[in-house]
Amino acid sequence: MIHQKIFYSANGFSTVAIITFMVVFAFVATAVIQANLMTMTTVTRSQSSETAFNIADGGINYYLWHFNHNNADLRDGKTWPATPQLLGYGPYEHDYRNNEGKVIGTYTLWIKPGAVGSTVATVRSIGKTNGPNPAVRTIEAKIGAPSFSTYAVAGNTALWFGNTESASGPVHSNVGVKMDGPNSDMVTSANRTYQIPGSHGWGAYSYKPGVWCDPNIVSPVNCNARLKTSWLYPSPAVDFNKVRADLCVIKKAALNSTATNACTTRPARSASYVPPVYTSYDAETGYLISLNDDNTYNLERVTNERDTRATYTTSLTRSTIATNIPIPENGAIFVEDNVWVRTSGPNGFNGRVTIASARLAVSGETNITIAGPIKYADRYNGNDTIGLIAENNVEVAPYAGKPIEIDAAIIAQSGSVGIRQRYRENGRAAPGYALESQALTFFGSLASNQMWTWSVITCGSETSAACWIGYRYTNNIYDENLRYAPPPFFPVTSTFDIISWREVLTTP
Repeated sequence: MIHQKIFYSANGFSTVAIITFMVVFAFVATAVIQANLMTMTTVTRSQSSETAFNIADGGINYYLWHFNHNNADLRDGKTWPATPQLLGYGPYEHDYRNNEGKVIGTYTLWIKPGAVGSTVATVRSIGKTNGPNPAVRTIEAKIGAPSFSTYAVAGNTALWFGNTESASGPVHSNVGVKMDGPNSDMVTSANRTYQIPGSHGWGAYSYKPGVWCDPNIVSPVNCNARLKTSWLYPSPAVDFNKVRADLCVIKKAALNSTATNACTTRPARSASYVPPVYTSYDAETGYLISLNDDNTYNLERVTNERDTRATYTTSLTRSTIATNIPIPENGAIFVEDNVWVRTSGPNGFNGRVTIASARLAVSGETNITIAGPIKYADRYNGNDTIGLIAENNVEVAPYAGKPIEIDAAIIAQSGSVGIRQRYRENGRAAPGYALESQALTFFGSLASNQMWTWSVITCGSETSAACWIGYRYTNNIYDENLRYAPPPFFPVTSTFDIISWREVLTTP
């Protein structure tokens, strides 16, 4: 038997081990390198994406600056396109530079107008980065100046919400607010403390915080236990004096004129401008505007007003001027005299309009009188809006009816918003409505330079109509659509700001 000897070389084992190690190391190294490359690519892409986001945000801030310097320009200083496309006017592309002045990307802007006469526009900014890993991010923002319709109630005097009243929407006073009822939004005052008027019940003539409540009130909300985080004071004041200049702006829009003397002229009547009845002022003369449900209005001259609780047809001496006048395309109607207003037709007003009443070309301060119900065709879609701006008072006439619904955004520039407390003829108190079935429902926003009230109690019997002026039962509802879509040419309260902001995750 032959035996074969097999010799094992240590060097051979070492070679195999080394080769194996090198192969394994190569695999591991390759994996590590690939992982590092992927991580670096991910980081680079993430950085590029973040940069694109910052570039898009830069575009929004640029147009905020642009609006504050030229709030009428929706075309980024250009003349094209003639009409907005799906995303608005655009596209307008800008280079974006870093701190060293190097162009690192671009932002492309689209500016979409809001409703007719609105100060709110939607700006879409598409940010793109340069380089080997380009990224795209898109931001869309609503930019606008808060108008008076931003507030459910704004007052230049002290406000009091009793425990039978609720505050729906933002409330502001340039003096102070006594909030005994529930509130659903911010309540602000321009003062840190103020002296309580004698007509505001418990605490009269004492000094209280800018927003406060009666500690004796425990229902429907307990004053001592309620959350007060939505009460803010002091807060910037609202400038009612500015509305005077805004009335001139509306008159120029109605006349389609930018002439420096436009506000002191008295041209012939048109669909958007109505001259004074007389050059001398008379509180009982002016015009009745009946808003129809087909986006038109009827115009009647008023030459006398009688104190009755019947209807406007028996209270006003009228003569027809024109019917079915189309609402102007820009939504502005300026009347150089007193205005009585109502809606006609079964469906309510369908459209967007602002009716401004002021005697800018002749002497006298005008009033707007609500002569009957004012209703929208649809309260909630935001397409129907009525703005009422009076030089002096906006009043609900005793003959306006009961129950009554008023859908509008209202401003009394120097006077009051509310019920007319006394007859004009004899100075007697106008009797009110004490039943719940006779309630007043207000849907919209109001701003009153002086007192605001829908009801005044004059004696101790709350169930007696003889003890009430106006409406004992009232329901105030803020129209949320007014935050972003105020009536045409409605006065603003401050500079332009970003109202809302979001990232658009779909491809622009």
